[in-house]
Amino acid sequence: MDGWMDGWMDGWMDGWMDGWMDGWMDGWMDGWMDGWMDGWMDGWMDGWMDGWMDGWMDGWMDGWMDGWMDGWDGGWMDGWMDGWMDGWMDGMDGWMDGWMDGWMDG
Repeated sequence: MDGWMDGWMDGWMDGWMDGWMDGWMDGWMDGWMDGWMDGWMDGWMDGWMDGWMDGWMDGWMDGWMDGWMDGWDGGWMDGWMDGWMDGWMDGMDGWMDGWMDGWMDG
């Protein structure tokens, strides 16, 4: 009895434990882990991405855009516009003066 029972118990217990544990671990644990991890990751990542990233992007982009655009508009654009417009206007004045003078003289 001892030998047979021990062997049977060992075999049955091992088989049952292996099978049940494997099935439980594989099925329930995997499903639970997948579901929990997915839910946690989705929720946390979404919240983090949406909140932090949006805030960071908004703040950084606003600051960068404001600073860069202001500097670009204020400095380069103004200088370029002033220079180009002045030059173009001066040229137009010269052309108008020359054309008008020539026309009036003629």
